[in-house]
Amino acid sequence: MVIIKTEEEIQKMIVAGKLLAEVHHELRSRIKPGVKTIDLDRFVESFLKERGAYPEQKGYEGYPYSICASVNDEICHGFPGEYALKEGDIVTVDMVVNVDGWLADSAWSYAVGEISDEAQKLLDVTRESMYKGIEQAKIGNRLGDVAHAIQEYAESNGYSVVREFVGHGIGREMHEDPQVLHYGKPGHGLRIREGMVFTIEPMINIGKKELVIDDDGWTARTKDGSLSAQYEHQIAITKDGPIIITDQGDC
Repeated sequence: MVIIKTEEEIQKMIVAGKLLAEVHHELRSRIKPGVKTIDLDRFVESFLKERGAYPEQKGYEGYPYSICASVNDEICHGFPGEYALKEGDIVTVDMVVNVDGWLADSAWSYAVGEISDEAQKLLDVTRESMYKGIEQAKIGNRLGDVAHAIQEYAESNGYSVVREFVGHGIGREMHEDPQVLHYGKPGHGLRIREGMVFTIEPMINIGKKELVIDDDGWTARTKDGSLSAQYEHQIAITKDGPIIITDQGDC
């Protein structure tokens, strides 16, 4: 069942979203060659706790960290650890922030130092595919319109869209209805209504869409070893169009 949010509830998520955006801004200066991904995790947890917030995904179904840090061929849910980022890597940092019981969820892919033109194009296309989906997230459209816009843009650039992971409703719980696919047909799926709040979070691969899961039971990576990127915003549907709850100032 889709939980329709009130304006007051959306405003509470916007507060969480502003803090989450602040964390991503702080990470920009910290993601550089030589930095271990576990250090990014520790920074985020400390940053949030100092501000009375909580990293919601820590402990979720046993997940042990405050962020996901997915490097290069890792699609999502990568474990932070002793890996030291290298010049030319790309890393996606995904996190969920809890402020007074209301959640904000966003992922962002970062370049580590100077990266290849191929990697930069992947970041640019993935980010733009997310915004193409957001443009379609308006009252009266269907979730298939969102999905199709993402898929069409990504595939027109020669990339593939991961199928196994989807966007989702969010509010007081991390995963609510509806599920938001990133591939599909226009005019299909649930009709979008005012007060819906959900994430749009395409995962795009340079190579094929197939994936494998590591032995840790969480980390998903491309089966063919190709690079993968992800961008995610949380949005609220209003009569004036979608509000990006996790807006970073279009950075």
